[in-house]
Amino acid sequence: MALAPNALCFGDGLPGAGVPCGVELCVEGLRVGPMGPSSLEDQVVAFADMAVEAGGLDHDQLVVSWGSGSSARTVYVKDPALIVAFRRAAPPQLTAHLERAAEQVRRVRHSHRLVWGTVLGILIGLGLLLWFGTDLMVEWAVARIPIEWEQKLGETVHQDFLSKETVLKDGPAVSAVQEMTQRLTEKIPNNPYKFQISVVQSPVVNAFALPGGYVVVFTGLMTKAESGEEVAGVLSHELNHVLQRHGMERMVKMLGLAAVVGILLGDQQGLTGLAKQVGMELVTLKFGRAQETEADVTGIRLLSDARIAPDGMIRFFERLSEKDKERVELFSTHPMSAARAERLKAELAALPKRTPEPFTFQWKTIQDSLGASELKK
Repeated sequence: MALAPNALCFGDGLPGAGVPCGVELCVEGLRVGPMGPSSLEDQVVAFADMAVEAGGLDHDQLVVSWGSGSSARTVYVKDPALIVAFRRAAPPQLTAHLERAAEQVRRVRHSHRLVWGTVLGILIGLGLLLWFGTDLMVEWAVARIPIEWEQKLGETVHQDFLSKETVLKDGPAVSAVQEMTQRLTEKIPNNPYKFQISVVQSPVVNAFALPGGYVVVFTGLMTKAESGEEVAGVLSHELNHVLQRHGMERMVKMLGLAAVVGILLGDQQGLTGLAKQVGMELVTLKFGRAQETEADVTGIRLLSDARIAPDGMIRFFERLSEKDKERVELFSTHPMSAARAERLKAELAALPKRTPEPFTFQWKTIQDSLGASELKK
């Protein structure tokens, strides 16, 4: 009589993943038979020759072992009805084994309940902490987001934004930004990002950074700046928003508990979907005062390390902040104040004195290529 497949058999000569087999209860013990071509032979395993215990991921399977050496075999039985019938028919000598197996199952299930109860408690606690806007909790969550996830999130928003804009692919302006970026990124120790800088044709005086290393520079920023060092100052500020993962912190704060749960469960697709709900809000994301200060300070340090005149960063922000009558989009995401300017000056004064190295390009040539002379008339 053919047996129905209701178990997996393991042993020498059998595949590492086991082979399907059929197991049924008989007077002597268990009859085990192969379910297809294999080295497993149809046989009857006597109760006296077997050892039993609980096994499987949830310890809900009956594990029966017999034989020794190359003839040793182990069968994992998942059929609940067969397990119950086996326990009823087992002789006294197997009772102790079955009791130990049952106790093991009870311990494992109790342990699972404790684990899930603890996880649930942690999730609730995290949710409450995040609900009240704890920056420490946001930082904790962001620290557990792999850089690969962050890059995927930023790439999605970046591509969506560029699809609606005129992107400069080459030319003097693009080459100048690439030179600035190379000099800055070469001085970033243990840099985990592959920065991608895009130059977008637009009169808007702005630049912004997205999670994952994506930075957009508008040509309006380049036409308004009086030197490459000023643009490099803004670019260094934006690079450090990425390096400090400020964008991810703001995003997690916006998405709230759902984002934290996705992070804890390792749900990359779910987190990506949540990020798409935020969408283009990441482009106009407003960073907090502490984040702006951190990007300022780390940005001016990076300029110094790259031997790019760091006072260009201060000069550009100061000059724009004095022109109150002009609507400068840069301040919608980068609020400037006298206090911030003074902080940057103090930071610069404390840095080691390094001789700046000029860029290889002429700034007037860059601006002429963008038609800056016409815009300034």
